[in-house]
Amino acid sequence: MEGITHPIPRTVEEVFQDFKGRRAGLIKALTIDVDKFYQQCDPEKENLCLYGLPNETWEVNLPVEEVPPELPEPALGINFARDGMQEKDWLSLVAVHSDSWLLAVAFYFGARFGFGKNERKRLFQMINDLPTIFEVVTGNVKQPKDQSATHNSSKSKSSGKMSRQSEPQAKGMKTSPPPKEEDESGEEEEDDEQGATCGACGDNYGTDEFWICCDVCERWFHGKCVKITPAKAEHIKQYKCPSCSNKRARV
Repeated sequence: MEGITHPIPRTVEEVFQDFKGRRAGLIKALTIDVDKFYQQCDPEKENLCLYGLPNETWEVNLPVEEVPPELPEPALGINFARDGMQEKDWLSLVAVHSDSWLLAVAFYFGARFGFGKNERKRLFQMINDLPTIFEVVTGNVKQPKDQSATHNSSKSKSSGKMSRQSEPQAKGMKTSPPPKEEDESGEEEEDDEQGATCGACGDNYGTDEFWICCDVCERWFHGKCVKITPAKAEHIKQYKCPSCSNKRARV
């Protein structure tokens, strides 16, 4: 249950920052902290909800008792479905409901503080530029086709910021295959690094950040999102992201 202790957003930019913070917390619950989240959703307990908080944290708790609630409430009773379906399907279901809840909260603030047509449109465009929680959790983050061909080389450069400098060139971002025809001039196309997204938080690739690739699902992650430092990565022969590790552990 969420207490109103965070500053209430009143502008488009503030509402979007609130959205991003809650979204980051929900993604963390469904990916990095999935074991802890799974355990807290005990079907023997009462109706539980998954809350994303503006400070990028999450909590599983009972719904608020206030009627009507101060904010729109997330899906109720997510714990009851946990043992009745496969884990990946259950996580996907929670992700879909979390996406719906985030939109409800954002546009609640917009309605409360009188956003006009242009402000609502701008807010939706800012939200729509981010992958949904469902896309991040299921690994179905879509990227433009014209960007996918250049990811293979771009991720292995940038002053050694990416881990496994030789391997990513071979397997790349697992999107569409590189074009077979080369430019007649032989000049290499300019790297387009913004197409890559972190498999944990969904944010775009940045040259000033350390990234690491999962050797199982071949998705890229911020080192900070999966708690891997460049020094630690040097001693990892085969890296498995939290989602892939959990899948094998629960078989």
